[in-house]
Amino acid sequence: MKIQTKYHGEIEITNDEVINFFKGIPGFSDEDKFILLDLQENSLFQVLQSIKTKDLGFIVIDPYHVYSDYAFDLDDQTVENLEITSPEQVKVLAIVSVEDPFEKSTLNLQAPLVINQVNLCAKQYVTNDKNHFIKAPLQPLKQRSEE
Repeated sequence: MKIQTKYHGEIEITNDEVINFFKGIPGFSDEDKFILLDLQENSLFQVLQSIKTKDLGFIVIDPYHVYSDYAFDLDDQTVENLEITSPEQVKVLAIVSVEDPFEKSTLNLQAPLVINQVNLCAKQYVTNDKNHFIKAPLQPLKQRSEE
């Protein structure tokens, strides 16, 4: 099927690429079907694009590229809802709040996106960990790229 996207124009997708968010994403409860698209400008970042709404695309990143010590535990209900049977099935992404200049951009470590890569079921999971910030700086990423 063809969809309109925020950053890539019109693209062709297949149903086996569609990520299904259990109960949508907080703040966007009607939006429950997304796809991941690579950003050509920077391979570390991707776009989580709604397949229904052209202008709804979140810039996301694997938080472990920025914070290698990032960790949290999923509750049993989430593991059951997403049908997770092993850690290898799980892909974790953080939504990036893009700022100008880009160095001031932040990522949300308090509510990562958890995706079961086998069945493509997903959820934005609130960790409730006081050490995980909603606006964690991307600065460690910048320092790492300069080394």
